[in-house]
Amino acid sequence: MKIGFNLLLWDSHVTEDHVPILKELKATGYDGVEVPVFQGDPAHYTRLGTILADLGLGCTAVGVVPDEARNPMSLDTAHRAAGVDHLKWLVDCANELGAEVLCGPFTQPLGIFTGQGPTHEEREALAESHRVMADYATDLVLAVEPLNRFECYALNTATQAARLVDAVGNSNYGFLYDTFHANIEERDPVGIIGKTAAAITHVHISENDRGTPGKGHADIRGALRMLKAVHYDGWLTVEAFGQSLPALAAATRVWRPLFGTESEVYEEGIKLIRDGWARG
Repeated sequence: MKIGFNLLLWDSHVTEDHVPILKELKATGYDGVEVPVFQGDPAHYTRLGTILADLGLGCTAVGVVPDEARNPMSLDTAHRAAGVDHLKWLVDCANELGAEVLCGPFTQPLGIFTGQGPTHEEREALAESHRVMADYATDLVLAVEPLNRFECYALNTATQAARLVDAVGNSNYGFLYDTFHANIEERDPVGIIGKTAAAITHVHISENDRGTPGKGHADIRGALRMLKAVHYDGWLTVEAFGQSLPALAAATRVWRPLFGTESEVYEEGIKLIRDGWARG
């Protein structure tokens, strides 16, 4: 088991300017960080990967679908082809970074809805696009993320995600279990881990209000106990969001302060995970 921290708390594009933050996370005891791959080129992530390696930090990467014109589940063949190209770009950047896992809701653009759930044709299109992605990502673990129904319609539950994993059928392709989204969508947020454990390749530890882990009502300790019970041995990555960047705050729907300081989030987050894992 490794403990990581998602850098979206500070920025959507990590550069050399973030080295002081990276050093602080390393000093706090984190094994690595999760790097957003939202812009830039592979060469940028090559340089960033060198910085992380020099600091002794491992890493994972997180990516999204930016717009409808690059939607991998679109029934418009041109948009879907552009979506596949975007997925390959994510893989290229993650590989240059040296990431162990590429995760995220790379299913559809966030906040776009059709008024119904995904059709059979959309599910087939998504599975086919992700088969291509998984075949392309030969040395990278993929973890598609189901989000709550207020953020997307493509994939909302662990059961739906496990079905997509089966449909893609590649050993490097699984799904991301997130305590925040599970708290909204799952009738049994902890029990569903046991039912879908074989398909889980990454985990986000995130509080019900997106603030400091352990300060809300998401059953994070219960999730940690269950993950340990099913012998999960991947990353446990803290994910929280703040108001430092207006565009990012708007995208993550952060309309009020969720914590006192960033240090509170990463210090309390790692303490909660270590304690919960030890007790599990």
